[in-house]
Amino acid sequence: MQTLTLASIYELQGLKEEALQIYKDILEKTPDNSDAKIAIKRLSGMRKDFRGVNEQMKDFFVKMESQIELNEFERWLLGGNKWN
Repeated sequence: MQTLTLASIYELQGLKEEALQIYKDILEKTPDNSDAKIAIKRLSGMRKDFRGVNEQMKDFFVKMESQIELNEFERWLLGGNKWN
């Protein structure tokens, strides 16, 4: 399920292309969504700067299956990470 929250998480982790696609999908379903509109405008101007994406964490996030993995990901989000 694509939500503004998921898009925000992707964006915060440097997964700008993925976040942008979610915002576009949300806007397609709800054209009056002002949050999605603002995010699309913001990210559209940044699209050239996506080279720093942490692909390892993206893969880990997408494939999480347990509470332990979720806890590890939360620690990474809060800055106590070993993958940076």
